[in-house]
Amino acid sequence: MGKTIAQKIIASHLVSGEMKTGSEVALRIDQTLTQDATGTMAYLEFETMGIPRVKTEFSIAYVDHNTLQCGFENADDHRYLQTVTAKHGVYFSRPGNGICHQVHLERFGKPGKTLIGSDSHTPTGGGIGMLAFGAGGLDVAVAMGGGAYYITMPKMFKVNLTGKLRPYVTAKDVSLEILRILSVKGGVGAIIEWGGPGVATLSVPERGTITNMGTELGATTSIFPSDEVTRAFLAAQGREQDYVPLSSDPDAVYDRVIDIDLSTLEPLIACPHSPDNVVKVSSLNNVKVDQVCIGSCTNSSLYDMLKVASMLKGKTIAPTVSLSVSPGSRQVLRMLSDCGALADILSSGARLLECACGPCIGMGFSPNSGGVSLRTFNRNFLGRSGTKDGQVYLVSPETAVASALTGYITDPTTISEPLNVEMPKTFLVNDSAVLPPLPADLAEQAQVLRGPNIKEFPKSKPFTDSLTAQLVLKVGDNITTDHIMPAGAKILPYRSNIPYLSKFCFEVCDPTFPERAKAAGDGIIVGGSNYGQGSSREHAALVPMYLGIRGVIAKSFARIHAANLINAGILPMTFANPDDYDALKQDAKLTISDIVSGMEAGVLTVRADNDFTFQVTCNLTARQRKILLAGGLLNYTKEGGQ
Repeated sequence: MGKTIAQKIIASHLVSGEMKTGSEVALRIDQTLTQDATGTMAYLEFETMGIPRVKTEFSIAYVDHNTLQCGFENADDHRYLQTVTAKHGVYFSRPGNGICHQVHLERFGKPGKTLIGSDSHTPTGGGIGMLAFGAGGLDVAVAMGGGAYYITMPKMFKVNLTGKLRPYVTAKDVSLEILRILSVKGGVGAIIEWGGPGVATLSVPERGTITNMGTELGATTSIFPSDEVTRAFLAAQGREQDYVPLSSDPDAVYDRVIDIDLSTLEPLIACPHSPDNVVKVSSLNNVKVDQVCIGSCTNSSLYDMLKVASMLKGKTIAPTVSLSVSPGSRQVLRMLSDCGALADILSSGARLLECACGPCIGMGFSPNSGGVSLRTFNRNFLGRSGTKDGQVYLVSPETAVASALTGYITDPTTISEPLNVEMPKTFLVNDSAVLPPLPADLAEQAQVLRGPNIKEFPKSKPFTDSLTAQLVLKVGDNITTDHIMPAGAKILPYRSNIPYLSKFCFEVCDPTFPERAKAAGDGIIVGGSNYGQGSSREHAALVPMYLGIRGVIAKSFARIHAANLINAGILPMTFANPDDYDALKQDAKLTISDIVSGMEAGVLTVRADNDFTFQVTCNLTARQRKILLAGGLLNYTKEGGQ
C-alpha cells in the first residue's frame, strides 16, 4: 500500500512507535521556532533542563507578538530572548523582521523536514512541503534538547482540488470553504493533504494561507506537495538547493477525500465569532464596515500585498472606514517600497503598521465599541480584537479592500477592473535582522540578561492515588485558549510572569475565577466539546496549574491543549457519557479514587458530594501516565524520562 506525503515524512523521522492510526509515535524534529509571547517561557524551560546547546538542525526565535514597548516588560523579554538564544545555539529574528510563519516560509522552511513551533499556526510550513506542527513551549524546549516529539498517529484526509480560482476569488476563500465543510473541530485527529490538478495553480504563498487556516479545523497539520511551484519559489528566494520533490503515492489510502472545484468558489466570509461561521460575501452587502485590517500570518505575503496595492491604486478608502496594513516581513515591506506599491497603499488613506502580528493578537488597532471589523486574519473569537463587543469578520485581502473602498461588505467579484499580479522572479534577500548564535566556545561565558518581570517557572504537583477537588468553573462548548488565557496589549507583556498573569485567567468567562481557584486549593474545571481550541499557548495550562487546577473534565479536547494540560501536570478527562455534563453544578466537591490504576485502565470513577457518580475516560499512553505521576513534563524530563 502506498503512502501519503505525511506518512513518508513520518516514516523517515520515526524514533519509536507504530504508524498505526491512534497509536503514539515519536518523531525526530529537524527545526524549531518560537515566538516571543510563548518563547520566553520555552527558553526558561530549556534552561531548567540544563542542556548547554540545542541539538536540532536549525532553531530560531522570532519576536513578532509583543512588539509594543509601552513599559520595560517587553523590552526586557526581547533582551532575554536575544541573550539566551545566543548562548544556546538558536538564531534570533529581531523585532520588526516579520511574523514568524511568513519569514520562516520565505527564508528557512525546507520540504520534507519536520518543524514544531510554539505557535498554533506553525502548520503554515506545510505550504512548502514541511511536516510542521504547533506545540506547547515545553514540547519545543524538549525538541531543542534533542528529545522526540510525541503525537498520536493521525488519520489522513485528502482535499482534491480541480479547476482554477476565478479573479478576486482567493486561497482564503478555499480555507473558508473547507471550514464550512468540516467545522472548527472537523479536522481533529487528522492530517490534511492538499492534492489534485488544482494544486499546480496555487503559488506557495497561497498554499501557506491554506495550511495556516488548517489550524482552525483542529487538524494535526496540513501539507501540500513539493513540486515545480515550490522549486520556483525557493529559487526566487535564492535557496533552490533546499528543494526536494515530494508527492503521495498513486495508491495512497485516505480516511476521507473531499473534492473542491476551485472554479466554482465564490468569495466567502466568516461571521462573528467563529472561523466556521461561513457565508457568501454577497449575502451581507448591506452591512456597514467600521474597520478593515489586512495582514497576519495568514495574508501578509508580498503576493497578497501587491494585490492590495493594485486594488487601492488611485483610490481613497471610504471616510467611515479605518484601514490598517501590516506587511508580513521586512522583505515584503522593502519590496513594496522599491516597486512603488507602498505609495499606492499609503495614498489610499491606509495606515501602515509594523511587520508583526499586531491586531491579530490584540496588539493595538482594536475596533470601536460594537464596531464591524473585517480582518484577513485566521481567528475572530469573541473579545480577541481587544474590544469585547467587536464584530469581527474574516475575509480575503480582496474582499477587505473592496469593502474598505465602499464602506460596506462588498463582493470583490463585482469589480470590473482586472487584477493582474504575478509573483516576482527574484525576491530581495537580506537576512541582516536574523542574528546567528555565538560559537560554542564563546557561548560558555556569555551572560543571559533577565528583567524583573521574568519569574520562576511554576511548580506542579505529582498525582497520588486519590484527589478531592472543587468544581471551580463550568463552561460550555468551543472554549478557546483566548477564553482561558486572553491575549492583547494589556496582558501579553506578562507572559513570563505567571503569578501576575493568573489575575486574568478565564476573565472572559468569569472574572472571579482566579480568586475562587486559589481559595479552593485543588480545583477541577468542567467543559463542553472542543475544549481548548485555538492557540498553542501553554499559558492556558500553566496558569490554571498555578491556580491549583488538577484536572479538566470535558466532552472533547483540542489536540494541542490536551497535550499542554498533560505537560503541565493537569489530568484531561472525557465524559464517558456526555449527558453527565448536565448533572454537574459549579462548586460541587468531586472525588476521584484509584487514580493510578484508573489511568492505566483508561477509565476513572468520579463521585460528587451529592453522591452522583459517573465515569470519565483518560486515554493516556504509558509515557503520559508517567508525566502526570511526575507532576508534568518538566519534572519527568529532569528525572531522566524520555
